[in-house]
Formats: sequence, structure tokens, C-alpha cells
Amino acid sequence: MQRATRERPIVQFELECLMASEVVDKGRRKFLAGTTALLGGVGVAVAAIPFIESWEPSARAKSAAAPVTVEIGKIESGQMIRYAWRGLPVFIVNRTQQQLAALPAQDSRLKDPKSQNTDQQPTYCQNEYRAIKPEWLVVVGICTHLGCVPDYKGEVKPEPWDPNWKGGFYCPCHKSRYDMSARVYDGVPAPANLVVPPYHFIDDTHVQIGVDPSGAQT
Repeated sequence: MQRATRERPIVQFELECLMASEVVDKGRRKFLAGTTALLGGVGVAVAAIPFIESWEPSARAKSAAAPVTVEIGKIESGQMIRYAWRGLPVFIVNRTQQQLAALPAQDSRLKDPKSQNTDQQPTYCQNEYRAIKPEWLVVVGICTHLGCVPDYKGEVKPEPWDPNWKGGFYCPCHKSRYDMSARVYDGVPAPANLVVPPYHFIDDTHVQIGVDPSGAQT
């Protein structure tokens, strides 16, 4: 299900890049350590995308960098929602079968198709889906180039930046692109895949961001 989105002004793009420019190198680390204060407002500043109302953790929990529990039962197939964790935007996408089926064909076009850069995801997400469950993608929405917030472009259709677009994330600041597993394409400024944070499923309709699955290798 594709929903209309609103374009963000160029000035806003530049502001997001400026706010995050000091954490470029930190974007390659698993938890993006040290970026909380700098990027606290990024998730609020970006343009509206398809989303649903969600439970918000208390201000005390946010300030303590506590885990965030999110309800995913109402997220439609193909839809992305955004939450804040440690002051960072976290994207949760309910991927369609069409989006998942297109992933293997992207491998030859990617910088790190097998997620060999282990700083970018926990071991339990080091697979083609970069996920615990194939349909559910959970990633930190910070471009690994200059720290901008990429747009979700989930529809499988030709786009101006890629006539063979199979859905994914596009950063309009400097044209970096990521596929539906948030793996970075070759030939763009971004050096690495988007970061997968620690997370686990509490049950079929709730995800906790910030805590690894019990007994999982990280």
C-alpha cells in the first residue's frame, strides 16, 4: 500500500545534514555511540511519512536511553513507521513479499551484500534480510555518509535515481541509496549499510528496541 508523502524543503535537508555532520564516522558503529545529544531532534524535524499512532515512552525513559517497546500489529504491509530510541530515528518496515523477493537480485549492485561489516548489525541479523523475521526490518534511519535522514521509497517502480528501483531508502542530500534490507548501493557516497540496533520480539505484535534476544549471539 503506497501512500502519498510530502517533499521536504531543501533548507530542511541542509539543516539535518548540518546537525549530524559531526557524527559521520560514528554512523558506522553498532550503537552510534555518542550521537544522542546531537541527533535528538532529527526524528522530529523530518517530513511526514505514512505512520500510525504509537505508544510513546516517558521523558525519563528517553533520557535514560531505556529500551523502547513498540506496537507493530497495525502496521500495514509495505508501510514504515518511525520511533525515537536514544534520540535517534528508528525505522520499522513491514516488507511485502514483492520487496523481499527482489532482494537477491540486488546483491551484485551493493557494497556489502552479505553484511560483512559487523559494526552495522548484530550477528543475529547478519543475513540477507538483516532481520530476525524476514518481513520486519528494524534499522536506525541515519545515512552513513553525513548523518542525514533518508526517505523511505518502498514502491517497486522506476525512479529518477534508479530505473530498476526495487524499493528501499533514498537520501536526497547527496543521493545515497539503500535497498529494502537497508544495504547500501555501490557508487554512492555512503560507505556502509544502515545500522541495525539491538532488538527482539516480545510477542507477535510488540518489538523492544535496545535489547537483544535472550541468548542471542551479538
